[in-house]
Amino acid sequence: MRPLEIAVAGAGPAGLASALFLHRAGHRVEILERFDEPAPVGSGLLLQPTGLTALDALGLSSAIHGLGSRIDRLHGADARSGRTVLDVRYDALKGGRYGLAVHRAALFNTLHDAVVAENIPVRTGLAVASVRQTPERATLLDSAGGEVGSYDLVLDCTGARSLLVSSSTVAPAARDLAYGAFWATLSGEGAAYDRRALSQRYDRAKVMIGILPAGSEAPGGAERVAFFWSLKTAEADAVKQAGLAAWKARVADYWPDCGPLLEQIAGWEQLTLARYTHRTVRPPYEGRMVFIGDSAHSTSPQLGQGANMALLDAAVLAHVLSKSPDVASALAQYAAARANHVRLFQMLSLVFTPFYQSDSAAIAWVRDRLVATVARVPPVPALLASIVSGTLIDPFSQTGFRECDWLDVPAPAHRASVQV
Repeated sequence: MRPLEIAVAGAGPAGLASALFLHRAGHRVEILERFDEPAPVGSGLLLQPTGLTALDALGLSSAIHGLGSRIDRLHGADARSGRTVLDVRYDALKGGRYGLAVHRAALFNTLHDAVVAENIPVRTGLAVASVRQTPERATLLDSAGGEVGSYDLVLDCTGARSLLVSSSTVAPAARDLAYGAFWATLSGEGAAYDRRALSQRYDRAKVMIGILPAGSEAPGGAERVAFFWSLKTAEADAVKQAGLAAWKARVADYWPDCGPLLEQIAGWEQLTLARYTHRTVRPPYEGRMVFIGDSAHSTSPQLGQGANMALLDAAVLAHVLSKSPDVASALAQYAAARANHVRLFQMLSLVFTPFYQSDSAAIAWVRDRLVATVARVPPVPALLASIVSGTLIDPFSQTGFRECDWLDVPAPAHRASVQV
């Protein structure tokens, strides 16, 4: 296929990674960003072997490992009894897999620095709202109907609440999920937590508190922690009205070790309320516009797959474009290549989320007694590890590269001793 003129709408991880893959494949790419200055949004995230392999294919493995914290397990306990409810260990699988927890700023900066180094154009202050298409071209329009540009292909990487996907005829309506979370990025200094684990505490499925080591935002930077408190988004205002002190006292009552983290929160402005939606766009393209990441498949972050799925989307799209005779056949191949993996993990997210975020006492009882017991019986530990890793079915065969050799990957900079 001849080199294409491609617009990438959105300068988040999905957009930046897509631009890098496509630019290196020889296409003429420009990134369109609605903010005046591209910047990261959010707190910490967990890069799985899938996302880490995609970053390695971009030559960014050493950079991201230098900023992240290695995660060897996901551990959750009942806040009152201390009984282990969740214990997923990557080493239940052979090959040395692990997760890498990073601050979103670290991932953004790593990708953005690469984009700048390769002189990929970034146009800012452009809020794309719709697209006008012909069989040969896609023209992006702003909210006033003005033309932003005309392209051979448009990538929508603007996230779960994308205006482009909302106006698409192939996308179902997004379903707002009842539960969201307060998130904060805090200093981990002086706090007691497992520096090799995503740690959580539960009270049934109505309360979930989490601590994720998140490395540092820049080389040599201070150790950071992503802290979150799950709640119904409809109840967020009532929680705020009851006062910050009351909320902090409730958290500390459930998990006293959170004290040093809570001391850093002086006002509600330090907490971001994350709202989640569920939608799967099939097929993930319309004409010459293709949906990448959360605009194609948004869901609860319970399985920690969001950024990783976006990185896989970007890699697969670049690969199918490189071996297809035209855009139409490439997009059909893209949809087919990603269909099973996306469908599986969207379904798993719907199944698992109520066990950790819902009003059901019965589901929580089943989780604590039956599921927690079965999870210790082989081969279930390996099955859970493959779900968390994003590798329950092969995600790599359509990317054009192989999974990393995890025993030969550079060690993360943050390897502090475990504290619990």
